[in-house]
Amino acid sequence: MNRLLTNAQIVLDDRVIAGSVSIDGNAISTVLDAKADQSGFDCEGDFLLPGLIDIHTDNLEVHVHPRPTVQWPEMLAAVIGHDWQVLGSGITTVFDSVSIGDFHSGGKRSAMLDKAIGAIEQARSAGVLKVDHFLHLRCELCDPNVMSVVERHIDNPAVRLVSMMDHTPGQRQWHDTVRFREMYKKKGVRIWTDEEFESDMTIWRKQQAKIVPGHRATLRKLCEARGIPMASHDDTTVADVDEARDDGILISEFPTTVAAAERARAVGMKNVMGSPNIILGGSHSGNVSAAHLSDLGLLDMLTSDYVPGSLLHAAFKIANGGVELAKAIAMVTSTPAELLHLTDRGRIAEGLRADLLRVRLVDGVPVIKNVWVAGRQYM
Repeated sequence: MNRLLTNAQIVLDDRVIAGSVSIDGNAISTVLDAKADQSGFDCEGDFLLPGLIDIHTDNLEVHVHPRPTVQWPEMLAAVIGHDWQVLGSGITTVFDSVSIGDFHSGGKRSAMLDKAIGAIEQARSAGVLKVDHFLHLRCELCDPNVMSVVERHIDNPAVRLVSMMDHTPGQRQWHDTVRFREMYKKKGVRIWTDEEFESDMTIWRKQQAKIVPGHRATLRKLCEARGIPMASHDDTTVADVDEARDDGILISEFPTTVAAAERARAVGMKNVMGSPNIILGGSHSGNVSAAHLSDLGLLDMLTSDYVPGSLLHAAFKIANGGVELAKAIAMVTSTPAELLHLTDRGRIAEGLRADLLRVRLVDGVPVIKNVWVAGRQYM
């Protein structure tokens, strides 16, 4: 099916032009730097963007566990609800983040893993997914059983990103153990006496020293053999970043300090931050703000983390803060596409997938009017 989208402000990878885009089947056939002569779908002067690419979202968990004590009984229904929500947020390619291994979470995330992956495959086979779904395996290296689960899923062709995490208290995100204890108390997970906590810390440190280096080395080999990109997680120090770079990692996911983000940039890594951080004006965990990294020129990508609708909003908010719109939109389109080897999407250019968004600003807030996924119109 051929379609002409006209009278649009087209956000290219390096500039914004007034013009028209034609779609032939599932691909973009022409991009015109002018209003088309013939009639077509009138975008009414709205922005036309590439479809968003989200490399980390926990949103499926929200549909599986809508309340802390509730598990939705039908996993397929949860996947379909998640799919519609990310579509409505302008995300046309999503990396569903599934956690392998746990640190003190009662095993809830690991318990849903196989069912979630199975339901995504079921929905894909049934042809009911609207957006393109890939898998981001979030691997908790301090879990003794993590590698046995990784080996069960690493050859799934949907796996396109693996991140290495270590949530052992006393380092990275939880270098402040007082804050760690307060968070677990607030969530009702655990309250320690000082003596109990010191005892547990001794156990955790010993386990970390015993198993994390081996898990890291094994996971690196598995990913390198399959050409799967890797990300670090919660880099806090220069040493954290150097360790990641030595492992061939090119993405620093959620660096917690300016020092870590600066080092990542210096050694050729890309910094990715959560878009809720931009909207909220800071990290809910008390770490460095994404806006501050943007002001320093250290922010490369955004990911929705736990609020799909924040991804588009954050990109426009960054643009309002002084970053060129094309550069801000690249943080959620062409940059993730390039890093994760999605060479057929991420930009509005001839021959690429027709993943497109029509967006109108309403009192400064981006509102999605239409979405096209591989040339098919939704909304």
